This record gives sequence, structure tokens and C-alpha cells, in this order.
Amino acid sequence: MKVHILDDWFDTLRGLPCFGLLAGHDVTVWTDHEPDPAALAARLVDAECVVLFRERTRVTRALLDRLPNLRLISQRGAWPHVDVAACTGAGVLLCSDTGGDGANYAAAELTFALILAAMRQLPQQMASAKAGQWQMGVGRSLRGRRLGLYGRGRIGRVVADYARAFGMEVTWWASEAGRARALAEGETVAPSRAAFFADSDVVSLHLRLTPQTRGIVTAEDLAGMGPNAVLVNTSRAGLIAPGALLEGLNMGRPGMAAVDVFDTEPLLDPADPLLAHPNLIATPHIGFVTEDEFDRQFADIFAQVNAYAAGAPIHMVNPSVFAPSADGR
Repeated sequence: MKVHILDDWFDTLRGLPCFGLLAGHDVTVWTDHEPDPAALAARLVDAECVVLFRERTRVTRALLDRLPNLRLISQRGAWPHVDVAACTGAGVLLCSDTGGDGANYAAAELTFALILAAMRQLPQQMASAKAGQWQMGVGRSLRGRRLGLYGRGRIGRVVADYARAFGMEVTWWASEAGRARALAEGETVAPSRAAFFADSDVVSLHLRLTPQTRGIVTAEDLAGMGPNAVLVNTSRAGLIAPGALLEGLNMGRPGMAAVDVFDTEPLLDPADPLLAHPNLIATPHIGFVTEDEFDRQFADIFAQVNAYAAGAPIHMVNPSVFAPSADGR
């Protein structure tokens, strides 16, 4: 198959063991991001399979209409960036392993790194030292403080283990079913949503972005946080209501935020009001960006390509478009 891989910005995949799974296919790797749909379609005009690099490129009806040869989109995780109905209408199969085999430890590690960076003022202290000004302030210890985890998923549970190793108290908020599971497992659940935000020294978001969770963290939630509290978001920017985080930082509640995700990515404007805010620590969506995590995730993605080529696709999101031919392919 003619396989095109999008948005491998640092040309990492060709150097990983998983890339060997594509032996026998005609593979093209694009190492830059093409935001213009017409230009992107011109690149992919002969593609039979497109491999997506997480949510870096949106797949729209307008794009699909320009790709008559496309038969398969292979990716991993959720697919809010893919118009599944348009894929079905165009006869394009979407395959996506949702990663049910384990947690994304890379994302959990970055989450805790951001917690440490915010509480100990690490970016500011580093900048001060390099500028010859030595210390610039006094940070706060983690031991004895409360970490509030919003979302009872695999990554959140790993972060909870890290927090306990540092002597933090862990409390949870989630859907009604998620809170019930947490209680059944002996975890501490906040008595109310308002108490969860008000009483946590650090709040970390660990939810999938769906129509139901979009904007689930409101300006009112943030206004209820303490002036010394930290909000951490390594999940998706869309979980926070539009404009609410910037408004909250301007009001001093929360006192600081540490985020890995933005509404617009890549965010290349250093003057962006949120990115430039003095009380924001930011990383450029690198929660999953490690060689180890790439190899694990793309082994699954490339296995989907091979399963389709063998006539037995796996992890089908819209299986109605797959109709094997008489020879099983």
C-alpha cells in the first residue's frame, strides 16, 4: 500500500523498531505540518493509507473529497479531529486502537514534572540563575499538600501513585460513575465539586475530550481555586471553557497554571496572551513525545495498516465501510 505518515516533525519514526512493520509498503513520511487543506490534499493525492500523528492534522470532508485513492486512516487514541461520518461517506475505513492495554506513562511523568516545576518555580529559578541573579523567590514543598485529580482514568491513577510517593494527599473528582468506582476502591472523593476545586493545592485534569467533556471546567470552577493553587492540564485544552484559564490567571485564581495543551496547536505566537502570561508554565504538547511512547503507539498503528492489507482489519471505528472482496482482501 501507498502509506503516508503525517506530522513526524523530527523524523523520529524511521529510527524506531516499529518502523520495520511497514516493510513491503511504499511509505512517505512528512516531517512538517501542512495546515492548508488544498496543499495537504496535493501531497496525499496518491495515498491509499494515511497515518495520523495523534491530533496534529484534522481530517475533514473537504480533505477527503480530494483524496479519491484513500482507503484507510490508521491512528491511535480518540478521534475528535476526524470527521467519521465523512470517512464513512467516502468509503474510508478509520482504525484506531484506543490504548486499552495500559497507561501512557510518558504523559503521567510530564504531568508530575509540571507539578514540581510549578510548585518549586523551576523555570523562573533557572532563568534567574542564568541571568546572574541567583534566587528569585521561595517555592513550596509537595509533602502534605493535596492533589486533586479530575478524571478516574489510567493516567490519573499513575499520577496518584507518583503523588503518594512524594507524600501528597490525593483526592478525586469525576463523573458519578467514576466517583463511585473511586469510593469502591477505597479512594478519597471530594464531598462536592466546589470543595474539590477549593481545597486542592494542585488540580490536574485527566479526561478524554468528548462533546460531553468539552468546556467541563468552567470559569466558576477556577474562581473557586485558591490564590496559591496550581492548575495542571496535560490532557486537552478544550476541557476548559474558552477564555476561562486566561481570565482565571488574570484574576489570580488559580495562582499558577502549568499546561501542555492549547486550543490552537502548534501555537507559534510568543505574544499570545495565555502563552505569555507570567503565571503560566508551558510545554509544547510533549506529554506523549518520547521515543519509548512513540514506538509503543506506532507499533499498534502500523499493525492496523498490516491487518487491513491482509484483509482482516482491526480496531475499526466505522466497520460498515469494509467489504472484503472475493479473495478476502
